[in-house]
Amino acid sequence: MAAVSGLVRRPLRQVGGGTAPQCPRATPAHPSSSLSILLSPCQVSGLLKRRFHRTAPAALQVTVRDAINQGMDEELERDEKVFLLGEEVAQYDGAYKVSRGLWKKYGDKRIIDTPISEMGFAGIAVGAAMAGLRPICEFMTFNFSMQAIDQVINSAAKTYYMSGGLQPVPIVFRGPNGASAGVAAQHSQCFAAWYGHCPGLKVVSPWSSEDAKGLIKSAIRDNNPVVMLENELMYGVPFEFPAEAQSKDFLIPIGKAKIERQGTHITVVSHSRPVGHCLEAATVLSKEGIECEVINLRTIRPMDIETVEASVMKTNHLVTVEGGWPQFGVGAEICARIMEGPAFNFLDAPAVRVTGADVPMPYAKILEDNSVPQVKDIIFAIKKTLNI
Repeated sequence: MAAVSGLVRRPLRQVGGGTAPQCPRATPAHPSSSLSILLSPCQVSGLLKRRFHRTAPAALQVTVRDAINQGMDEELERDEKVFLLGEEVAQYDGAYKVSRGLWKKYGDKRIIDTPISEMGFAGIAVGAAMAGLRPICEFMTFNFSMQAIDQVINSAAKTYYMSGGLQPVPIVFRGPNGASAGVAAQHSQCFAAWYGHCPGLKVVSPWSSEDAKGLIKSAIRDNNPVVMLENELMYGVPFEFPAEAQSKDFLIPIGKAKIERQGTHITVVSHSRPVGHCLEAATVLSKEGIECEVINLRTIRPMDIETVEASVMKTNHLVTVEGGWPQFGVGAEICARIMEGPAFNFLDAPAVRVTGADVPMPYAKILEDNSVPQVKDIIFAIKKTLNI
């Protein structure tokens, strides 16, 4: 009560001198009260207003892991033809806990643990898709999808074309892709350019929780084989989850990019985890008066080059950022498409690519960090492009 006492006894001063009108002191209800200071009704009212001041509700935060889980759960519930198979996806809830709770809810027939044989269970999944089901085939990491490349490319991607449009293959291949942490060369490759090269596949690469849920649901409903490239380091990252994304009807169209930040000086295009680095770089550069327009591709194939072109025509500069290797990469494709299209005539400087280093991923931490794009690398590339 000492703090309250000091507050009550201090006179309220008006601007320019004089004492403000005082509320009458309250009469104690119980003379024996031990309170040395009693508050007037006006003072009590003021304290209550401060105590019960309402603030805007905090935005819902959802991790990328939970967003994918929610999307799969909703589609499993919506369509009994949907099922999930892969290594440890059932009783163990997935190596990265992305399928947490699904086995308990849907049972062995729809959440299926497989042997460690990517060639085998990918083939089973493709056959199931040809038979009219909608499998979600999880690779513990997309590096292991190399064991099933024949099933993904020759069986899944090409069948619809080879059958003259008579045999669709509605399947989703999903799992973590790209650099992780301390897993070295054989577990760190980015397969965006690998699978983006192949006709017959659709390839999506989410960054945020909103991306992850909207794209996994669209991928499951698509009648074409879809490769969903997730990122291990993003699974536990929370993002604001808008009310729209919480709906069971929420979908993100495959083939549509998103402008994450508006800008006028330079266009920065990326996908997956590096989108966050681009936004960090844009925040830093904004303090120097450089406004970057950051585009989150979301989809690698079919690529939304129209959104990139429109941005380049506005900013007259282009930087691409990706975690994969430089040769024949996503950035190289973007630059080629810009050069071949109407936006080329709007460029005031050559486009610049920021990529992973052209080496297998090292194990040592310092070498690993220098093998993938960092915020400082993006800032350097932007300033180089703008000749600053």
